[in-house]
Amino acid sequence: MVLGFSACTKDFSEINTNPNAPVDVQPEFLLRQIIFDYGEQMSYEGFVAGNLLGQYFTEVDFNLFDRHSLSEPQFGGNPWDFMFTNLRDNQILLNKAQDDETFTVYEGPALILKAFIVSNITDIYGNAPFTDAVSGKGGIITPKYDDQEDIYTGVEGILSLLDQAIVSIDSYTGNAVLDGDIFFNGDLGAWRKFANSLKIKAIMRISDVDLLVNELQQIFDEGDYFTSLDMSARFDFTNDQPNNFRMANLRIGDFSLFVMSETIQEILEAYDDPRIATFFRPTANDATVYAGLLNGPDPSQTSISVGDFSFAGTIFRESTGRLDANFLTSFETLFFLAEAAEKGYINGDAKSLYDEGVKQAFEFWGTEMPIDYLMDGPAAYGQSDPMEQIITQKWLANIINGYEGWIEYRRTGFPALKTISASLNNNLIPVRMPYPQSEAALNGLNFEAAAQRSDNNSINARVWWDVD
Repeated sequence: MVLGFSACTKDFSEINTNPNAPVDVQPEFLLRQIIFDYGEQMSYEGFVAGNLLGQYFTEVDFNLFDRHSLSEPQFGGNPWDFMFTNLRDNQILLNKAQDDETFTVYEGPALILKAFIVSNITDIYGNAPFTDAVSGKGGIITPKYDDQEDIYTGVEGILSLLDQAIVSIDSYTGNAVLDGDIFFNGDLGAWRKFANSLKIKAIMRISDVDLLVNELQQIFDEGDYFTSLDMSARFDFTNDQPNNFRMANLRIGDFSLFVMSETIQEILEAYDDPRIATFFRPTANDATVYAGLLNGPDPSQTSISVGDFSFAGTIFRESTGRLDANFLTSFETLFFLAEAAEKGYINGDAKSLYDEGVKQAFEFWGTEMPIDYLMDGPAAYGQSDPMEQIITQKWLANIINGYEGWIEYRRTGFPALKTISASLNNNLIPVRMPYPQSEAALNGLNFEAAAQRSDNNSINARVWWDVD
């Protein structure tokens, strides 16, 4: 028996190892994969879920999520898994960069991507696994949830990671090329601008609870942030598979579930904004009309003819080669700075920053801006509440990044979103996403502690930076 057992187990690992499967991945492939996978998945998720929360689109059926039953995702509404998967892969990249001087060039970008992904996780969910996250190889398979305040401002928090990234980039003296960089083609200076732009965003995101005026002014004075679209952290989709926008691959019946929201219709028409023809199509029943539907209809109680409403524009389906996956753009950075200037956080010209942000947002969407758009009418700076104008213009331009519009609404109250048609959340607009039930099964004790601190995992429990 002993001899037989020995014979059965001899060379077991060699026999059961696929000789054609990689046992390690080079940093360039990791970097490319992280950027593309995260961008592709978040663009789709932002469209089918974030755009419902932000009231850019309405879903006409299979729409429990649009009715704010957020624990029942259908086409989308559970970004947790791919966020943490990419955070894990990015940690592998960061470890390689810190453990092998041959790969040091990847350290700064990996730190920036870590800060970026973590900021999205905490802005969507609130408290979340962070310091113990993606530490399975170290034996931590049930990570604790960190406070959002610590995730942003802690010793190894978002702002600290960005500072570390800038130091790493500035101190790099090697000759290795940053291969796999589909953002900036290996330009470390552009990555430094990305870090500073993300710092601007992070500082403004938490500005109601922790205002870092001096740091914000210093970044603004130095000017080393995204100022033009060619500096933005984004990559191009293609018209055809495998690198086109995922909405292009949905069955026509599934694609047709998403129509223009009444909220964005009213705002675009109030601005007489030509981007309406980029974002949407005229109705099938009348080619001269754009029509939106109030979010959250109850399909069992309401007869809806989709021919009466506007579908998503061709840029989201037939012509996705015109579309970009947007991590952070110059126009978004300029709008944050315009807000900072308007509030007196920095010594800057709010109108100039706003005007340039609007111009670049039109450029991003390949739409010609009317000559008088910023001179006369509701889009001209100061014609109404400047804060509402700044946030609304940023909201409009972020339609490819729908969670951002919803997050900024939670922070600022702009633009004014509507009470939805058939709410499953007591007519309240959610202010966080619920932790997925997989966490209750796989990380039970830490999930229960986090759920208790968010009013039993309530979608109406405000996160730390979201003050009333």
